[in-house]
Amino acid sequence: MTGAHKRLSVHSVTFYGDSLAEMQAHWAALGVSRLSILDSQLLDPEFPMLLQCNDYTVEAVYHLFAGGALSSDPQAARAALSTVIDAATAVGARTVYLLTGGRGDLTWARAAERFCAMVAPCVTHAKTAGVALAIENASSLYADIHLAHTLRDTVALAEMCGLSVCLDVFHCWAEGDFDAMVQRALPRTALIQLSDYVLGDRALPGRAVPGDGTIPIEPFVAQALAGGYAHGFDLELIGPRIDREGRLESAQRACDVVGAMLDRLGA
Repeated sequence: MTGAHKRLSVHSVTFYGDSLAEMQAHWAALGVSRLSILDSQLLDPEFPMLLQCNDYTVEAVYHLFAGGALSSDPQAARAALSTVIDAATAVGARTVYLLTGGRGDLTWARAAERFCAMVAPCVTHAKTAGVALAIENASSLYADIHLAHTLRDTVALAEMCGLSVCLDVFHCWAEGDFDAMVQRALPRTALIQLSDYVLGDRALPGRAVPGDGTIPIEPFVAQALAGGYAHGFDLELIGPRIDREGRLESAQRACDVVGAMLDRLGA
């Protein structure tokens, strides 16, 4: 089997619950060279050895800041994220991206201020280490653990805190100011995550293989490339459609579809 396009990764959450050895078998089957993983996998003592034995680079690492609650101890939140930044640096990972932690009974503005204050030392730490520290946009159904639920709010929060952006198209493609916000986000976008949505699906997450749904993925990718985006495209494939087809089968088809798209666009 030929390898996946050099700019593609398949997020390990696609195979959530599988062991690191099983993940490695999936990555080998897909022929990916970039990895997008959870912080628990990064911190697994076996992970650096897996990298040494294979030709992989780590595109991105996910971390839930402050244990998911901005009311938690700031020092503990910073220590946990600093551990991830150091581990990311040790394996040459390019990006650590975050969910911010939930705001509890704080207003959005107060919660944003608290998040910025809590994360500030880690922003400096990451810059010194050469790791991009980013926040992603996620559905308001995750409001218990996150603040940024539109691309506009995500970019605004990133600008407030001096962070990069992880742009998950699934959660923002239908927003009325999507194109304008993409243009605003691109200079600080460290990771783009792709999946599709089939109209009428009500499951969360209700993701589909790119090309199976209604999201205008190719025009978006063309816009990102034209805007100078130079990093990876991460396939995050979870939900009933993915499970029905099979996780590996869905991931393989997604790699084929998006890889051909990137070739057409000259990526």
